[in-house]
Amino acid sequence: MSAAVEIPKPTDHRRLDEAAGRLRQAARNFAQLPIAEKTSLARSMLEGQVKVAERSVHASCAAKGIPLGTPAEGEEWLGGPYLNIRILQLNIESLRQIEKTGTTRIGAVDRTIDGRERVQLFPLSTLDGMLFPKITGEVHLQAGATAGERARFYKKPDHDGRVALVLGAGNQNALPSTDVISKMFNEGKVCLLKVNPVNGYVGPFIEEAFAEPIRRGFLAVVYGGGDEGAYLCKHPAVDEIHITGSDKTHDTIVWGPPGPERAERMARNRPLLDKEITGELGNVSPVLVVPGPYSKEDVAHAAENIAGHMINNASFNCNAGKILITPERWDKRDELLADMGRAFEGVPARRAYYPGAAQRYAALTEGRSGLTKVGSGEGALPWTIVPGLDPGNAADKAWTTEPFCSLISETSVGSSSDPIEYLERAVAFTSERLWGTLSATILIHPETAADPKVAEALERAVVELEYGAVGINIWPAALAVIGLTPWGAHPGSTLTDIQSGRGFVLNTQKLEHIEKAVVRAPFRAFPKLPYFPNHKTLHTLARRITYFEASRSLFRLPGLITAGLRA
Repeated sequence: MSAAVEIPKPTDHRRLDEAAGRLRQAARNFAQLPIAEKTSLARSMLEGQVKVAERSVHASCAAKGIPLGTPAEGEEWLGGPYLNIRILQLNIESLRQIEKTGTTRIGAVDRTIDGRERVQLFPLSTLDGMLFPKITGEVHLQAGATAGERARFYKKPDHDGRVALVLGAGNQNALPSTDVISKMFNEGKVCLLKVNPVNGYVGPFIEEAFAEPIRRGFLAVVYGGGDEGAYLCKHPAVDEIHITGSDKTHDTIVWGPPGPERAERMARNRPLLDKEITGELGNVSPVLVVPGPYSKEDVAHAAENIAGHMINNASFNCNAGKILITPERWDKRDELLADMGRAFEGVPARRAYYPGAAQRYAALTEGRSGLTKVGSGEGALPWTIVPGLDPGNAADKAWTTEPFCSLISETSVGSSSDPIEYLERAVAFTSERLWGTLSATILIHPETAADPKVAEALERAVVELEYGAVGINIWPAALAVIGLTPWGAHPGSTLTDIQSGRGFVLNTQKLEHIEKAVVRAPFRAFPKLPYFPNHKTLHTLARRITYFEASRSLFRLPGLITAGLRA
């Protein structure tokens, strides 16, 4: 490993104590900090992110084996400095709005098909409508909740200072920072960030970019693995915990190591950890393909869309499409799978940098037949399709094992001629078989969606899918890219059955009592969506949109648009 991606050594207990102590002393001050000062602090963090942006992307590419100057470099811009800058920019805007009006700005409010409030959040500006044409984002609230219940901390603070331990994600480099930003500016809490050892090289960039909150005692960045994390979870100065990672790590923190003692604690509902814990913990993400009048070009487009879910970040994303649900006896099924294989052929296999990937891949492919495998390379796993899983086999490990590696499985349920019946069966299948409550995708042909009865069935499916993020004709990860919408698991999980976690982050408009966020796009979006595997200018586009977002300078807009159109 080169010096550019050197991982800092674990922080010793004495320094962990010192960091927690400083935060404890500053927590009340931060909670009571005037909005104008919080806004100024967020501005300093944004400016710091701009300074480290290019260097942090180069380090990330070195760690993940991505050649600079290739489209894959663009993933590290979007999943790193762009997202940090976008979320900080939106928080600055929302804080100014709160200071001016007492609350945040939202779009129209209407009702879901089952009568709950639905808040339109994207686009909120002409500029965003230009940058993301025909893409919309909305939030469904829980039953009885209203859109007026937002920015609660700024209207009526529910604490006078709390210390949140953030156990950072190891896959997407923006997530440790955006989790911190969410805790600080949505909830008024100071943060102790422990960087994940997988991407520990991001820590020094965070320390440099966020130097001002660190100087004032509102943030501390520490390093280490499970031992350091366990020590901090129990630390008396830590009030609550947020984790982006594995449900297994969550359960070890809350209930202790697997075994009879854990089982007894869970049966008696007596957790080891008596602290609030939130988190985002993974998923087996379904992709539903609704039957319709697809042309050959439509099928190829859908294949690229699905392949893009999986290829991004070498498939080390908890929201990557992992279970493709096609209609039974669908005459386009073989064509779709073949086109997905061709989409993979245009993308070199990636280094399997996340620990345990090879073991997970072996466990989920062993004994399977008819596999499509594309690509090879040192330290890489091939892009793989595992077709024809039996939906009636409840014991298949594919339903309950998050495939944090480069594969997608396929199964078939429901009618190939009746889109309404297909939607009902496919949604029921996700609830009955699949582990996780984080994200799901529906692909539907525009002519099919134009039928009023199908349109009603689609809205019913969106409501009934028990996921915190739903994408219609677009990867749900777009919710993070647009930034205004929240991100998190569907509410209702318990500590004994945590599924994909609890709580929402991002959420720059600071809504309360969220059930899910929904992003919608045309079936054939133009310009090409950035995650498509054959996007030729992603590295240029992503770099330009990062610096555009930082400055919002219209002088940067022509170059940004040009890069998007040349995809």
